[in-house]
Amino acid sequence: MSSAKRPGTPGPGSHVADSHDLIRVHGARENNLKDVSVDIPKRRLTVFTGVSGSGKSSLVFNTIAAESQRLINETYSAFVQGFMPTLARPEVDVLDGLTTAIIVDQQRMGADPRSTVGTATDVNAMLRILFSRLGEPRIGPPSAYSFNTASVRASGAITVERGNKKAVRATFERTGGMCTHCEGRGTVSDIDLTQLYDDSKSLAEGAFTIPGWKSDSQWTVQVYAQSGFVDPDKPIREYTEKELRDFLYGEPVKVKVNGVNLTYEGLIPKIQKSFLSKDKEAMQPHIRAFVERAVTFTTCPECEGTRLSEGARSSKIKKISIADACAMEIRDLAEWVRDLTEPSVAPLLTALRDTLDSFVEIGLGYLSLDRPAGTLSGGEAQRVKMIRHLGSSLTDTTYVFDEPTVGLHPHDIQRMNDLLLRLRDKGNTVLVVEHKPEAIAIADHVVDLGPGAGTAGGTVCFEGTVEELRAADTVTGRHLDDRAVLKESVRKPAGALGIRDARTHNLQGVDVDVPLGVLCVVTGVAGSGKSSLIHGSVPAGADVVSVDQSPIKGSRRSNPATYTGLLDPIRKAFAKANGVKPALFSANSEGACPTCNGAGVIYTDLAMMAGVATPCEDCEGKRFQPAVLEYRFGGRDISEVLAMSVDQAEEFFGAGEARTPAAHRILRRLSDVGLGYLTLGQPLTTLSGGERQRLKLATHMGEKGGVYVLDEPTTGLHLADVEQLLGLLDRLVDAGKSVIVIEHHQAVMAHADWIIDLGPGAGHDGGRVVFEGTPADLVADRSTLTGEHLAAYVGA
Repeated sequence: MSSAKRPGTPGPGSHVADSHDLIRVHGARENNLKDVSVDIPKRRLTVFTGVSGSGKSSLVFNTIAAESQRLINETYSAFVQGFMPTLARPEVDVLDGLTTAIIVDQQRMGADPRSTVGTATDVNAMLRILFSRLGEPRIGPPSAYSFNTASVRASGAITVERGNKKAVRATFERTGGMCTHCEGRGTVSDIDLTQLYDDSKSLAEGAFTIPGWKSDSQWTVQVYAQSGFVDPDKPIREYTEKELRDFLYGEPVKVKVNGVNLTYEGLIPKIQKSFLSKDKEAMQPHIRAFVERAVTFTTCPECEGTRLSEGARSSKIKKISIADACAMEIRDLAEWVRDLTEPSVAPLLTALRDTLDSFVEIGLGYLSLDRPAGTLSGGEAQRVKMIRHLGSSLTDTTYVFDEPTVGLHPHDIQRMNDLLLRLRDKGNTVLVVEHKPEAIAIADHVVDLGPGAGTAGGTVCFEGTVEELRAADTVTGRHLDDRAVLKESVRKPAGALGIRDARTHNLQGVDVDVPLGVLCVVTGVAGSGKSSLIHGSVPAGADVVSVDQSPIKGSRRSNPATYTGLLDPIRKAFAKANGVKPALFSANSEGACPTCNGAGVIYTDLAMMAGVATPCEDCEGKRFQPAVLEYRFGGRDISEVLAMSVDQAEEFFGAGEARTPAAHRILRRLSDVGLGYLTLGQPLTTLSGGERQRLKLATHMGEKGGVYVLDEPTTGLHLADVEQLLGLLDRLVDAGKSVIVIEHHQAVMAHADWIIDLGPGAGHDGGRVVFEGTPADLVADRSTLTGEHLAAYVGA
């Protein structure tokens, strides 16, 4: 149990209300938690540690924070609750002493292409009001400065239904700031028609080369083939001018296909609606690859990428337009706002200054307000969400953070620690899920979960202070003071990738040779230009495998077997052994239980209350028809195979009558990244952030390529798992691969053969190479922030 003292009966002079100083959790069973009971002190900073997948997020986010949010939602009327996300009560016996929870997680910010740092933090809204009051010439209300608002003009007769109905002539006008050419996106697209179809073929011969459009039976293809506008048996290159115009640019019109009324529209507008209106970052990998091939995005020539109309750009305050203000680095904008002293908008200027200063204080002064929100890293997104809480007057609130040090250089971690302590000192309870020793060190109270991951975790191994944790015999306790040592000898490069005059984002004409055939680590403070240098200059082509930080997508139907492609060779093996179709062995296809449609559970929608999921009675949660479970391979049915762990499946498919080399190769990669404990059929929605990151890494390892580019692969990894990751990187290099890692973790830096350090600062203070050489040279040199921290880490 907790070392935090349970309050007894209040003594004389103390109030009974002061005795509620613990959050009590008893019998928590969310995901892999095994009847966890824990007492968490209020108004203290509690850090939750443990290996990736041990149950930290299940306890903190899915139990404590989820129940707090559910109880708050219940205070609203049923009408309002109907518009809010429905939350089920967590699987827990007792949750006592909860306060309002504010969750600051790593979820990427809005994937909408119109969402920017300014719109996501409400700074744009304040700037629009400022310019509508002080801007010269005056062009209209705040909406006239908004790139999300189009100008509208209308006139005509309206019927007023009041007393005697009568028609009244009315005019309506709204001035918006949207650029009409790019519709407020800042970029315009040009489509390469050769990537959409093969003009030597007819539609009947499968001319379309768009993903998902190749099947003749596909409805979209049939609409074009049977529309009557074009001859489906004639090659596209032989179309008349009218046929080609109707095919590419035809207006939407109703057509009948196989007796069904459908809408026909030209191919170009169809592609624009289907693909170009969505954010590239949120697309599936194969769709994103198609869009990058088929579509060229160029800066809008009319607004020059500002997204704003000419009128909005013409209105200025002290020679600065709202477009100029949004393009500035936020620390420069804060200085500009500080020089404005107009009494009529004094409250607005105060609020704007405070928000901009919060950006600088939290280490994001190098961002600009026009930066698309979808391009922020997980760590940057989390810090942007923190901004609205920094100046808050709320106290006795529970703040819940998910690895707030992700994406932070060791130099920046101290600043983040100070912010967490400040929130605590205002009288708040701060709960942090964290792996970094520097962040664990500031905890008042530590809860260590484990001992392992998945089914081997889900119990509390330790509660107490940081000093007590160091002496505890837990995985975290044993590894808390781990320090990597510098290599005695480093590998020699087999060549170099020359980058010349790189100017992406804040890079200042960088010339650098990235060595190949070795482990090369690119480091520097957050915002120094690391990702811009590598992702912007090393194109993900035929020989480059790039693993970025974007989260993997997946519903409850997705699992490690479907995501990695493992299910394909397994289905084929089952089909071949039993002489039936492979589709029978997919819970998303013909083999699905008809009662639950292969979900394994039946969902009951209860409107504004949380829906209830109950195991399907017909398939007992196995997801397949009873007839499919009669078929066996190696003595197991398909549901038994999906219930295996990766380690068990690796042994099963590695030898004997179930030997399947294609499946065994994928399982070996999953085991290599430390996911041997995962079950093949576990829904992706139940995986932790670190597990998803490693699942993605394992999938990319199967791609053919000589150069691997990894963006912060230690994200979500426990100290004990970092050692395994380093072994994996070594094996890749020893197999003849070139590995380039963008990383802040000192253990990875110390293990490198070569380091490229960018800086010296962030934004316009960065973008230059400040060091190239071996880790030992960097430590000896100590001329950069990275060098100082690495020297302290290895004890030099």
